[in-house]
Amino acid sequence: MHSSTSNPLPHSLYHQLPLKLLLPHYLKKQTPFIPKLAPTKKYADYVNWAIFKKQSLHFPTPALQKLSVLGSKLVFMYLNCGDLREGRRVFNRIKKEKVFLWNFIISEYAKIGDYKESVLLFREMRKLGVEGNYYTFSCVLKCFGGLGSFVEGEETHGYVLRLGYGCSNRVGNALIAFYSKCKKMEKARRVFDELSDRDVISWNSIISGYSLNGLSEKALQIFSMMRFSGFEVDVVTMVGVLPACAERGSLLLGKALHGHVIKAESFDGEIIVNNTLVDMYTKRGDLNSAMRVFGKIDNRSVVSWTSMLAGYARLGEYDRAIELFWEMQAEGIKPDMFAITSALHACACNGSLENGKNIHDYITKNGLQLSLFVANSLMDMYAKCGNMEDARLIFDQMRVRDAISWNTIIGGYSKNSSSNEAFCIFLEMQKEFKPNGVTMACILPACASLSALDRGREIHGYILRNGLPLDSYVYNALVDMYAKCGALLLARLLFDMMPAKDLVSWTVMIAGYGMHGCGKDAITIFDQMRSTGLQPDGVSFVAILYACSHSGLLVEGWRFYNIMCNDCKMQPKLEHYACMVDLLARAGRLAKAYKFIEAMPIKPDSTIWGALLCGCRTHRDVNLAEKVAEKVFELEPDNTGYYILLANIYAEAEKWAEVKKLRERIGRRGLRKKPGCSWIEVRSKFHVFVASDRSHQQAKKMESLLARVRMRMKDEGCLPDNRYALIIAGDTEKEEVLCGHSEKLAMAYGILNLPYGKTVRVTKNLRVCGDCHEMAKFMSKMFAKEIVLRDSNRFHHFNDGRCSCRGYW
Repeated sequence: MHSSTSNPLPHSLYHQLPLKLLLPHYLKKQTPFIPKLAPTKKYADYVNWAIFKKQSLHFPTPALQKLSVLGSKLVFMYLNCGDLREGRRVFNRIKKEKVFLWNFIISEYAKIGDYKESVLLFREMRKLGVEGNYYTFSCVLKCFGGLGSFVEGEETHGYVLRLGYGCSNRVGNALIAFYSKCKKMEKARRVFDELSDRDVISWNSIISGYSLNGLSEKALQIFSMMRFSGFEVDVVTMVGVLPACAERGSLLLGKALHGHVIKAESFDGEIIVNNTLVDMYTKRGDLNSAMRVFGKIDNRSVVSWTSMLAGYARLGEYDRAIELFWEMQAEGIKPDMFAITSALHACACNGSLENGKNIHDYITKNGLQLSLFVANSLMDMYAKCGNMEDARLIFDQMRVRDAISWNTIIGGYSKNSSSNEAFCIFLEMQKEFKPNGVTMACILPACASLSALDRGREIHGYILRNGLPLDSYVYNALVDMYAKCGALLLARLLFDMMPAKDLVSWTVMIAGYGMHGCGKDAITIFDQMRSTGLQPDGVSFVAILYACSHSGLLVEGWRFYNIMCNDCKMQPKLEHYACMVDLLARAGRLAKAYKFIEAMPIKPDSTIWGALLCGCRTHRDVNLAEKVAEKVFELEPDNTGYYILLANIYAEAEKWAEVKKLRERIGRRGLRKKPGCSWIEVRSKFHVFVASDRSHQQAKKMESLLARVRMRMKDEGCLPDNRYALIIAGDTEKEEVLCGHSEKLAMAYGILNLPYGKTVRVTKNLRVCGDCHEMAKFMSKMFAKEIVLRDSNRFHHFNDGRCSCRGYW
């Protein structure tokens, strides 16, 4: 018989030898024997089979008593060979009185991440009365932390103290890690403070715990205490403290640690430290330093590339982030889902649909589309790029959806002016998932887009009834919804109720006042915001300049423009220039507006020239309109709206020959006019009207009411402005056309169907015409009704024959 140190028996002899001969061979006192057989698992398989299957064999009593010892060695054998399943089968059949055997199998399950099974074994071990040791508790506490089982972990802490292992560094460190993962840093700190003999792992555990839980200041304080206590930092310390530097904004400390890494030989080539440095620099906006570290990494991992890629995306360098995604593949690094989602985020923010589709192709080829995380990112990319067809296709193909999936598709439809689809998905979601606060912030813009005040109120009620958190996102969405639905007082009431206002909150309220023509109120809010210490950003200045423009506050508008350029040192963007051109054009300063455009340091786009063209229509400057229109047509040759705008300028000036030429030009280009329509919400149902629509069941009643209003207007000397009929015909035909404008039909329907005291709220997709504006004023007085009309530019509040715009729109 071979000794324990000799080569194992030939495989051909395994099944020929009787178990009586094999068993003593296994039961020799040389315990290293079984581990030495790791490459020859068949040997153990045969003995295992013989012990548990050959029931006819009879052994002396001393041998049977030692079967549990052999079984234990078999368990070790299988686990060392990586056969956990067979090892567990043997483990279940033998007596398990020794704690080391339990520790071994519990730790093996923990190593593969099966924390639940480790915990189940620990429970069974305690039930059988086997008392654990420091190794047992350090392992099982890791499992409790991974599962987030706080209650059971805390009970185990008490068990540890009763057994007297509370002073063990190994158990103490495991407790610190457990409480950190359960977000109970006060308890973790108490364990740390009670440790009498801390080691480097103790310090690293508490630093990492504070850092992972967002308590970066405390992480840095502990790090300082560690250095003061004379402990040397290692790789784990660096990985814990560098993210805290990034979070806290301590770039100087981060650079000092970077210097320590360079000087200390122990960190040489540690890729995890270099990856953490890259992440720290990108989070603090220092892309140059991040790129220098990245460039010196010899063997870049997927984490290295992803950290750099995500850093560029985070700082708005979207094109470079997308380039890095393709570069890493060229270097032979296969992107993981974090790299893919970072690249998709860059495509979404950049509106780069083509790159997004290329990444989608890569995902499909590599079978990554089944990942929920990746599918949600793909949906978000398509939605933000305006491609809701592909976003919906991905949503429909998803086998498993979470709340993020539903919120992404709802928000996508809301932002892409598909409000009805957003409402349908929202109703469908409620059958499978309970909406959360993010859902509310996604669906409320759909209400705002449609001016669906009743639906918006229903959703507000749903939020209150279900106790959903009213965080800043939901508050801001509610304020925006009420403002865009014409309920400005409700918007202000909610704004005043907000416990904490961020920059978005103030900007939404400023914009709300602006679109309602309350420029002075917008200025008051803007000044209050600055008095709180909040610095306005580019969006805030767009909101206040827009408010000044729609209220005719020329002097104030220039003041804010100068504050932006001189005080805040901000370089104006196209949207700021567009507001200033609109401000000048509405005030009749057309020549000054033209010179302002010519002096711009950046090339004007069609929006800027379009603002001046609108001013030309308001002030009937046909010659300048022709000059400006050609510049607009050059920039956007297929935008029908600008051709129609010039045609209206010609028609109002009764230049019918030019109108005809322009319409022929539109026909040659194959362009189609965007149809004007208006809608009104009555008892939570929308009624949509187009010009001269006689298909509605109440069409005759509406025509009769409008005819009665027109007759009354004539009796009081308010003649129709036939310039807005925009047709070559007699006055009677022009008057009939004017009475058929969609906003008039919607207002008439509201007056006929809404109860007394109920505001008539009408929305139009185009700009309201002058004749409809005058009739709305008259109808508000004639029927004692408040009429709120929202067109593509702003709100008009009609009450007792007056409009909130005061004729300036």
